[in-house]
Amino acid sequence: MVLGGKYGSYLSVNLGFGFGVTMGVHMAGNISGAHMNAALTFTSCALGRMSWKKFPVYVLGQFLGSFLASATIYCLFYSAIIQFSGGHLTVTGPTATAGIFATYLPEYMTLWRGFLDEVLVTGILQLCLFAITDKKNNPALQGTQALVIGILVTVIGLSLGMNTGYAINPSRDLPPRFFTFIAGWGIQVFRCHHLLGLHWLQHCTEVPDIGGLNHS
Repeated sequence: MVLGGKYGSYLSVNLGFGFGVTMGVHMAGNISGAHMNAALTFTSCALGRMSWKKFPVYVLGQFLGSFLASATIYCLFYSAIIQFSGGHLTVTGPTATAGIFATYLPEYMTLWRGFLDEVLVTGILQLCLFAITDKKNNPALQGTQALVIGILVTVIGLSLGMNTGYAINPSRDLPPRFFTFIAGWGIQVFRCHHLLGLHWLQHCTEVPDIGGLNHS
């Protein structure tokens, strides 16, 4: 979708994201509980569902995996990125490609609105995950949790993701941002949206934690 809209759409991006989460849950569900989101890991520790000793290990694994995934995508689509951008790796403008890797606010969004948006959307994600896995409530049927969680992420993206790109996960936004900084997009990846990107970066790392706790 970023590369001109010819080879994708908002729907296809969200379907890919949602089913990617489904595969992640299938792969790591019985090993670590499929912790792929630092905000949700933080919430689990804060609520006593997981030991704080595991927090840095899990987050390090999440960040490393996200960084390597960004590098993989960059290598796979390098030719397409260069052709579309004309060899100029930019964050904003008609040939911007940084949005392939991390979330950036559109011009109509302010940082404050983005803050509130991320709190709400992350809270909805956490609340629904608790409902899906709560055996005392009405949990998803055994063996269907991964699919249901993937559908949840897809629905959130389709219905509420337009404003901010629904970062809702520091692990999927911060490492790719560092990768693009190293790969040639430069310091602008931290300064986008009227040179206040550092504040947005802070929101992308702190707000999901607030949202997760607020709805727990």
